[in-house]
Amino acid sequence: AGGGRLLDRIRKWYYNAAGFNKLGLMRDDTLHEDDDVKEALKRLPEHLYNARVFRIKRALDLSLKHQILPKDQWVKYEEDQPYLEPYLKEVIRERHEREAWNRK
Repeated sequence: AGGGRLLDRIRKWYYNAAGFNKLGLMRDDTLHEDDDVKEALKRLPEHLYNARVFRIKRALDLSLKHQILPKDQWVKYEEDQPYLEPYLKEVIRERHEREAWNRK
């Protein structure tokens, strides 16, 4: 049990050390946009896509101004939900299926 808590503390520390949360970004906002991620983004519901665009634009603006959000507006480790992950997993699964079908 103690090891699990230590691992969770290390994850939280690393999450905050990465710094993207200080700009209001979530972990899925920082994914490299390869073909799979681009397809997953197309499948996002409009409200999730619009929220992502807002966070990214705000982060770019803050970055240009060499600023960060006030601490009470940082995305917390516990609040960061993988909103893109289910769509991305589906896209990757479909791609693997397609590749396996084409190998036949």
